[in-house]
Amino acid sequence: MIKQFIKNRKGQKVCVLVEGVENKSGLAFVMHGLGGFKGQPHIKAAAEAFLENGYITVRFDTTNTFGESDGKYEDATTTNYYEDLEDVIEWSGTQNWYKEPFIVCGHSLGGISTALYAQKHPEKVKALIPISPVVSGKLSTETEHFKEIRAEWERTGWREEESVSLPGVIKRLPWSHVVDRLKYDLIPLAGKLTMPVLIIVGDKDTTTPLAHQKILFKALPGEKEIAVIKGATHSFRKEIDISQLKNAISDWLRKLDAGKSL
Repeated sequence: MIKQFIKNRKGQKVCVLVEGVENKSGLAFVMHGLGGFKGQPHIKAAAEAFLENGYITVRFDTTNTFGESDGKYEDATTTNYYEDLEDVIEWSGTQNWYKEPFIVCGHSLGGISTALYAQKHPEKVKALIPISPVVSGKLSTETEHFKEIRAEWERTGWREEESVSLPGVIKRLPWSHVVDRLKYDLIPLAGKLTMPVLIIVGDKDTTTPLAHQKILFKALPGEKEIAVIKGATHSFRKEIDISQLKNAISDWLRKLDAGKSL
């Protein structure tokens, strides 16, 4: 295992974890969601699926979250998540274990970030695995959950809630986060996602629901599959949900690497 602190384009410290450098199947990047971190159980499980299938695996804490990287959660945006992903991949390109094409896998805000990267650099991406991804900023503001919190958030300028992953930590996010997110939408350029794609979503997800994932799935032009985890919510907190998430990735990777129809 290699743990390293690199600098992003803003000069901020980003913590990167590289595992399985001796592996031969390829390279995969695994990215957490908003307010998440590289050590969350579902992120670790996704990484383990790649490691067990012979992939060098890179996890990292974005800036502006609760991991080991710089920044404050209140400054978190889709833009900064995407830019940190680009910067981690660019740094990886200078390392002797780097391989192309690679797989990108991300949860929620990490899901849209990895998909945006795949749209911009399709030649570098072997496959894409978005887990409960934000499909578009507009769609994410149309959920019942968002409608319930919108008025106060917009009026006060802030959304406050306690972290589930880190009990006792209060997460404060400004309305400007929503404004930034509204700039992004995977659907108009979905035709660029010609690589194999596996979408994973829980059927109890109210944040990035199955209905949103079906819109993205329909727009994908290539080999594609959608794995629906029964009983799972947005963040895959139960052990059985995490296990099914890992199995869905592993099963799909075995088919991908065997060259079987997906």
